[in-house]
Amino acid sequence: MRTTVIQMAPGASAPENIDTARALMTAAITADRPDLVVLPEMWSCLGGTRDMKFAAAEVLPAPDGTGEAGPLYRFLSGIARTYGVSVHGGSIGERHGEKLFNTALVFNPQGHEIARYRKIHLFDVTTPGGEGYRESDTYEPGSDIVTAPLSADLTAGLAICYDIRFPALFHALRARGANVLLVPAAFTVETGLAHWETLLRARAIETQCWMVACGTTGTHTDASGQSRRTYGHSMIIDPWGTIVAQVSDGPGWSTARIERGVIDSTRARMPVMAHHRLSIHTP
Repeated sequence: MRTTVIQMAPGASAPENIDTARALMTAAITADRPDLVVLPEMWSCLGGTRDMKFAAAEVLPAPDGTGEAGPLYRFLSGIARTYGVSVHGGSIGERHGEKLFNTALVFNPQGHEIARYRKIHLFDVTTPGGEGYRESDTYEPGSDIVTAPLSADLTAGLAICYDIRFPALFHALRARGANVLLVPAAFTVETGLAHWETLLRARAIETQCWMVACGTTGTHTDASGQSRRTYGHSMIIDPWGTIVAQVSDGPGWSTARIERGVIDSTRARMPVMAHHRLSIHTP
């Protein structure tokens, strides 16, 4: 399965971000002819005030298709249907009462939604450099572990950004049949330089899955008017932990072929799940 990561430098305007995403996706699909295209976290509205985030967010149709679709949903579904590709829509804001969900959507080549994942782990941290983030001020955490069929022999496990620091989620995804991990992100430059590649390769190695990680890049403005920079460096990593495709700084894309045979041979040579002995339970 040819897979393309689309790296963007989004701002707070959803219409402008849709135009940028359309241009990048169309160019990548025309040039590389992928089977699966992946967008980054919150590509639809990165930064801005709480009101801006709510204005860019949508009430999503029910999973069975009932209900009205907003412009972001229609755009993602339309790209999938128009070009006959699977689309992982990174993540967008989903309206949920007084807060939002940070929600990933996956569409099949017919444009039908096949999976919906709401980010479980929210980024409430202060980095060593002193930058503070409070994702829970605007977002509600999800609770469901989600997989999605990509083909007859490839199953995706869904996660978003900060989730990558919680390996139990990825072991649960592997236990549910995942052999490809799809992780949109908006990693800060500080944490990205320190941990992005290390965490992604670790999750790929320990689960023996393909890792497809798609990040935002560039500078955006937060609610207080402060400039924030995200790391980019979207990458595709094989189950042995080898980086096989990467975008560096700035908008762009990269494509690699994900092969089931690499998963099978890696797991056969080192059957780590069969060797697993510890089960950790938290109160």
